[in-house]
Amino acid sequence: MKIGAYICKGCGIEERLDAGQLVNTAKRDGKAAIAKDHEFLCNADGVKMIQDDITNEGVNRVVIVGCSRRAKTEAFSFEGVTLSRANIREGVIWVRPDTDEARETTQEMADDYVRMACAEAKFMKVPAASGEQGLTRSLLVVGGGLAGLTAAIEGARTGYAVELVNASGELGGSAIREYKRIPHKNGLQGPVENDIGQLIAAVNDDARITVHLNTTINKTDGAPGRFSVELSDGKTITVGAIVQATGSKPYDMGNLPEFSPENPDVMDQSQFEAMVKANNGAIKKSDGSEAKNVVFVQCAGQRSEKPGHLPYCSGHCCMTSIKQAHYVKAAGGDATVIFDELRTPGATGEDFYRSGQEAGVTFSKGEVAKVAAAGNGLAVSYNDKILAEDSTINADIVVLATGQIPNSGPNPYLALELGAAKEAKNDELVAKIEAELAVQPQPILNLNYRQGTDLPHLKHGFNDSHFICFPYETRRTGIYAAGPVRRPMDDQQAVEDATGAVLKAIQACENSALGRAAHPRSGDLSFPSFRKDGCTQCKRCTVECPFGAINEDEQGYPQYNEGRCRRCGTCMGACPVRVISFENYSIDSVGQQLKAVDIPDEFSEKPRILVLACENDAYPALDMAGMNRTEYSSFARIIPVRCLGSVNVIWITDALNSGYDGIILLGCQKGDNYQCHFVKGSEMAHIRMSKVDETLKTLNLEKERVGTYEVSITDVDKIPQIINDMEKTIEQIGMSPFKF
Repeated sequence: MKIGAYICKGCGIEERLDAGQLVNTAKRDGKAAIAKDHEFLCNADGVKMIQDDITNEGVNRVVIVGCSRRAKTEAFSFEGVTLSRANIREGVIWVRPDTDEARETTQEMADDYVRMACAEAKFMKVPAASGEQGLTRSLLVVGGGLAGLTAAIEGARTGYAVELVNASGELGGSAIREYKRIPHKNGLQGPVENDIGQLIAAVNDDARITVHLNTTINKTDGAPGRFSVELSDGKTITVGAIVQATGSKPYDMGNLPEFSPENPDVMDQSQFEAMVKANNGAIKKSDGSEAKNVVFVQCAGQRSEKPGHLPYCSGHCCMTSIKQAHYVKAAGGDATVIFDELRTPGATGEDFYRSGQEAGVTFSKGEVAKVAAAGNGLAVSYNDKILAEDSTINADIVVLATGQIPNSGPNPYLALELGAAKEAKNDELVAKIEAELAVQPQPILNLNYRQGTDLPHLKHGFNDSHFICFPYETRRTGIYAAGPVRRPMDDQQAVEDATGAVLKAIQACENSALGRAAHPRSGDLSFPSFRKDGCTQCKRCTVECPFGAINEDEQGYPQYNEGRCRRCGTCMGACPVRVISFENYSIDSVGQQLKAVDIPDEFSEKPRILVLACENDAYPALDMAGMNRTEYSSFARIIPVRCLGSVNVIWITDALNSGYDGIILLGCQKGDNYQCHFVKGSEMAHIRMSKVDETLKTLNLEKERVGTYEVSITDVDKIPQIINDMEKTIEQIGMSPFKF
C-alpha cells in the first residue's frame, strides 16, 4: 500500500485554504507516503505529476483533494490504482463565507476531508471481474408485435443474432389487424397504409433473426451475457440479454354496463378496426347495413377512479379515434368524437387532429353518461361541457376507447406481500391480495429467480421501469421491457421504445463481457463477496436484494450472481454481522472515513454532524448548492454512499460512539412514486433507521440526533436547510455526552 495525496490549489482553493497544511495533514494523519500540491491538478502537468508517481514511485492509492468526485472524472482516470476524492471545492470553500471569522472552521472542514479520503484509500482495492463473463452476441425478443419486430430488426442491424419468440402462429400482434395506421410524419395527410407486412417480411428475410412461432418459454436461467432459455419447441438457446415486448390487450368493455356492451353495434376500438378491415373500408352495422353515423366515446372506463376502471390514460386512444373517424368520413358517413380532454402526443399529433377537423369530423367536449338502444340504432346521452347542458345524439355504431391492459406476467411480489399481510394479521389486505392472485396471468419468462417467475410490476400491471431513474431497465438486470407492456403508448412510441430497449440490451451484453455493471454504476467492476465463516445464514441479503442477484446454496449460504448485481450495496447494509463487502466499497471504507474525522471536545462548541448522502440525488444536489454558493454548517462532514440502502446500522452506532452530535441520512423518495435508482434502497433504509430509536435509548441519547430524509436532485435549497436545522437542534439539546 502506497498512498499518494495530491492537493489542488486552483478554482480559488489557495485563496481560501492553507494548502501546505493540507499536505501536512495528508502525511501526518492520512499516512500518505507522498503528498504534493499543484496549481491546477486537472491540467496536463498535474495529471502527469500523478501518473509519474504511479509509474515511478509505486503509488497505488491516489487521493485527489480538490473538486467533487463528480467533476473531472476523465482527467483523473488512472489504471491499476484506487482513487479517493476529497471535495474541498463544492463541499468546503463554495459553501462557506469568505470571512476571517469562518477561516478556522473552513480549514477544519478541508483537513477532515483529507483525513477521510486517505482513510477510504486504505480500505479500497482495485476491483477485478470475476472471470465468469463472456460476450454472447445474441438477444432474445419475446413478442412478435410491432415493438417486438422493431426490436428484432434493430438488434440484427447492429450485427447481433436475434431469437424472436412469439406465442401465436402469426407475427404482427395487434398491428396486423389494423386497416390503416397513424402517420409517423406529416400528420396532415391523415391515415396511411399499414406497412406492418413490410416489417414482417424484413424480419423473416433477415438471416440473423430466428423466428419461433407458437412458442413460449419454459425456463430462463443465468445472467446478463449468459442467459440460458428453454423454449417450448424443445430448443435451449443462450442469449446475452432479453427484451420483453408482449404488448397489451383492450380493457374489457363488459365492465361498462352503462354503455350497453352487449349490443353488437357497440364496439371497442380493436373490434371496429377489425370490422373496417374485413369490409375493406366500408362501415357496416352488425346486420350488414351501412352505418351512416358513428360516435366515438373517449376515456370509456379509463382515466377514472371508479372501482374496476383504469386510472390512467392509455396514450393512443384519441389518435386512434381520429384515425377511425377518418374511415367513417371516407365512407361518406358522419363521425363525432366526444371527449373530455383530447390528447394527441408526438410531433405529428396536432397536425393529425387538424386533419380530422379538415375531413369534417365533429369534436364535442362532453362526458357520456349512457348508451342505449333507440329504434333502429343507438342513443348516446352526454353532458355537453361547452353548452353546459345534457344532450343526446343518435348513432348507428358507438366505438368505445377502452384503453390498454399490459400483457405482463404475474406480479412476482404478490406472494411476498401476502405473507407480510398474513404476518401482520391484516385480514382486509390478505383478502385483497388473494383476489389479485386468483386472476394473475400465466408466466411469460419463467425466470429461475428467488423473487419469482416474471418481471415485477411498477403500477397498474405494467412491467417496471422508471421514466426518471431507469427507462427500459427493469429490476431484472439484462432484461428490458419495451412497448405497451412497459407503459401506455401508441404505435410510433412503441417503435421508438423498442429501439431504445434493444440498444440498452446490447449495452448490457457488452458491459457483461467485461464484468462491468450496466446501470446505474456503469463500468463498475466490483461485485459483492462475503466472509463465509462469519455468515449466520439469516437470508436478509437474499430477501432485500431488489434485483434477484442473490440466491442460497445447498447449505443456505448466499450465492451471488454478479452479472445480475447493480452494485447498490443493499445487501451490505442488510447484513447484521457485516461480512458482505465490495472491493471498492465496504463497511470499512465508509466506517473508517467517519472515524477519521477530528472530533473536538465538548467545551469547544464545535459539534460534528455526519451526513450520509445518496450519490445519485442527494450528493449532486449538494454539489449544486455549492455551485450556487448556498451556505451550510461548517460542522457537517459528508460521505457519499451508493444508495441509502447500503447504509449499515453499525455506521450509525460507530458515529454516535465516536462523539458525533448529529447524523443525517439523505436518500431518494420511496413508495409508489419512488425515485430511488435502486428501487427499494431508500425504503429499506427507512425501515432500518426506524429501529435506531432503540439504540439511542440504550445510549441515553435523544432521538432528534438521527434524522432520515427523502430528497431529490432538485432539492438544492432544502438539503442545506436540513443540515443547518440539525445544527440548531444540537444547540438546543446540547453536545453528545460521548465526546472524548
